[in-house]
Amino acid sequence: MATNIFVNLPTKDLERSKAFYTALGAGINPLFTDENAACIVWDDNVYFMVLTRDYFATFTDKQVADATTSAQVLVALSRDSREDVDRIVEAGLSAGGTEPRPATDLGFMYNRDLEDPDGNVLEFLYMDPAAAEQGPEAFMAENAEV
Repeated sequence: MATNIFVNLPTKDLERSKAFYTALGAGINPLFTDENAACIVWDDNVYFMVLTRDYFATFTDKQVADATTSAQVLVALSRDSREDVDRIVEAGLSAGGTEPRPATDLGFMYNRDLEDPDGNVLEFLYMDPAAAEQGPEAFMAENAEV
């Protein structure tokens, strides 16, 4: 049995969030979408439940953080190439997102951060498959110029 991942994110504007995430290439599952929530489908196992702030608050006794001023979680999603990382971040910027920091290139891994319009941080990354298999130190040692 596969594990499915559901990331719940609060939003101030559900329609804006739906437009943003579909601009990144995600789909929406209409069976779990209404005036309070949208089920954003990344693939067969990864979903974002984007919830209005009031509805999100019904799932916790804690104060709902304002992601524009506080960070609670950074969601990292892998891509198939560096170019795919750039493509999805550029799509997000065109759809109203912001890039809070410059790209990070560690040689074995490349990533860019993208904030959605509510301030939730998405990290899109590409990791060389050999580095993922060997670990970054072994990969860097093997690929170091002599």
